[in-house]
Amino acid sequence: MDWNSRRLTAILENALREDSAIRDATTYACIDAHQRATGTILAKQDCVLAGIGAVARIFDVFAQLDGTVVSHAEVTCHPEIFDGVRLHRGQQVAVVRHNARIILSCERVILNVLQRMSGIATMTKKFVEAIAGTHARILDTRKTVPGLRTLDKYAVRCGGGLNHRLDLSGGVLIKNNHIAVAGGIAAVLELALKNRRGAQPIEIEVRNPEQLEEALQHGAEAILLDNMTPETVAECVQRVQRHTRRVPLECSGGITLENVRSYAETGVDYISVGALTHSSQAVDMSLRVTPA
Repeated sequence: MDWNSRRLTAILENALREDSAIRDATTYACIDAHQRATGTILAKQDCVLAGIGAVARIFDVFAQLDGTVVSHAEVTCHPEIFDGVRLHRGQQVAVVRHNARIILSCERVILNVLQRMSGIATMTKKFVEAIAGTHARILDTRKTVPGLRTLDKYAVRCGGGLNHRLDLSGGVLIKNNHIAVAGGIAAVLELALKNRRGAQPIEIEVRNPEQLEEALQHGAEAILLDNMTPETVAECVQRVQRHTRRVPLECSGGITLENVRSYAETGVDYISVGALTHSSQAVDMSLRVTPA
């Protein structure tokens, strides 16, 4: 993860601006401008860490926005603390040594980033572990917080999941609305195969075995089985295994931790779970600040 990239710098800059971090009225009124401090980030529950690289970068971006300070933040972590690692309740995540005002002004942005990203990573890890030993892999979706997709999808990778498309330019995925507007499965596949850019594979959503058959007959190169029961997914997997071409299968819709293994055991290749990014609960962390 390149925290110095323009995309991520913009995300962190917007977060600091949103919080008016360089106009922190309380810190300005209460804390001496030259006071040094130590901030200790602690995990307050078991979780999977994601976003640790943002901590030092947030201080750099703060300094760029302020223009009157220089970022001399010293952020240290134990060598065994890195994105994707399991943290236990009470475990120290990182220690920051810096100007006290700056630590206090950046506190909420730091915690918001770490808590959300670690929440996504933790949820993803649960799904990954639930299907361990099967052929299937867990995918994310584009159901992310507007403006935060890069962070959300990176957090999924920290939890052991795979990223689907980053955005609409990342591949051809024909959904139900595309099929309806284009005039049906046969018509939309003919257009897609003719008009696609480069070698992007053509994936199409189907909702029953009959649509699956039609998609196979008209050149679909990957198929999304949407809102089917595990039993119907298994039937579709068996049908595709008899097909002359290798066609990857993905299933989605109504996937939970309670039923995900049933889907994985059908032999499907991928299971996409929107809940990873739209319903993950932020983990509990704290930043304790003391005079240096």
